[in-house]
Amino acid sequence: MADHPVATAMQHEHELAAIEIIDHPLVKQAYADVGAAWLDRAQPSESMRACFDWAFEEVMFSAAIWSSNQDPLRPKVTCITRLEHEVDGRRIPGSRWGIDNPDSIYRVIPISGDERYEIRGRVGANRMTENYLTLWDENMGTVDVLNGRTMELSDDGSFVVTVDADPANGRPNHVQSGPTAHEFYIRDVMLDWGVDDPNLYEIVRLGDEPASPARTVDEQAALTVQFMEHYADFTGRLSYGTMKRTPNEFALAWSADHTGGLRHQVYVGGRYELAPDEAFVVDVSDGGAEYFTVPIATMWGTTLDIVDRPASVNKAQAMPNEDGTYTFVIAGEDPGLHNWIDTCGVPDGHLTLRMAEFPEGGAREDLAANGRVVKLDDLDAALPDAPRVDGAGRAAELAERRSGYLRRLPEVAL
Repeated sequence: MADHPVATAMQHEHELAAIEIIDHPLVKQAYADVGAAWLDRAQPSESMRACFDWAFEEVMFSAAIWSSNQDPLRPKVTCITRLEHEVDGRRIPGSRWGIDNPDSIYRVIPISGDERYEIRGRVGANRMTENYLTLWDENMGTVDVLNGRTMELSDDGSFVVTVDADPANGRPNHVQSGPTAHEFYIRDVMLDWGVDDPNLYEIVRLGDEPASPARTVDEQAALTVQFMEHYADFTGRLSYGTMKRTPNEFALAWSADHTGGLRHQVYVGGRYELAPDEAFVVDVSDGGAEYFTVPIATMWGTTLDIVDRPASVNKAQAMPNEDGTYTFVIAGEDPGLHNWIDTCGVPDGHLTLRMAEFPEGGAREDLAANGRVVKLDDLDAALPDAPRVDGAGRAAELAERRSGYLRRLPEVAL
């Protein structure tokens, strides 16, 4: 895995350290307290309750991963929202949370507006359609953002991003920080899982050695508990807003550029509730977006089986209708339609469609997304022109899906 852009030696070291943190008595107690409180507030359906234990473990481990990289004097590049895997023979839990996008490799870097940094890295042979280095304040609001797709490269594909409170003054890849700057949230979005190459990143703080000591183990455990409580509260509020809506309806909305939303991206939020003989059909006109994805998630903020089952489908994985629109079918069984989204045995959940990278001047007027419930037995009649797939075609598609995803998880998902 030498030089792997995601499974770096630093990433593995960080994951092993996070395993030690979750064994701390403070954190173990928080697991029990936060879990009980979250369940009591959420009042989940039977199917959502069945998802809670594994989803809760992922959300809490993500809190441990992220909270362990919060020192701007000793910053690291940490990948979050990974799937369960092994490092040095030890099981590393998954770390998905916050209604993750299965196409995205998310990385965080803590910084201070009082310090100067360089983010050094290299792009792969196949650059991504969507790639942003977003500098956040403490509330996930955007301080500055750099489009990784258009940043200046050296002949060998390497790059240097300068980060400090000064204006660029001719520096080509510059992110201006300041008093409110808190951390980078980097999205490497894999549109074609088998082709797109994520970037390699490292962070260097310039200047003298840190004047203050690193956190003690007890201090880090206390911070992790704060993150655990915040993660449960944040996800609970996200879910509450969705759960208040009428099921099987949703609407387009532009990002408000806060609480983690990506500037200029279009979101579709809603929830579905399906009987065993029902499917939720989603019709999409992408408005010229180069990228969109249709993933489903639990109320705990985690996606489902995104490696071996099509619990999300993006533009590269989908097949368009003859008129250029797309039709997706969310169902618990394979309907024989190409753009099937598998509920993975969970008949209710969240739909979080995202669209991005529109033409200059913004989305075309045909941008739209609509949904309707259709009986499984009526799908053929309701969707006579939707692209079909047979059993052999589905098997090939799923094999390609798995191999494509494991390019970013060479440790192999457990």
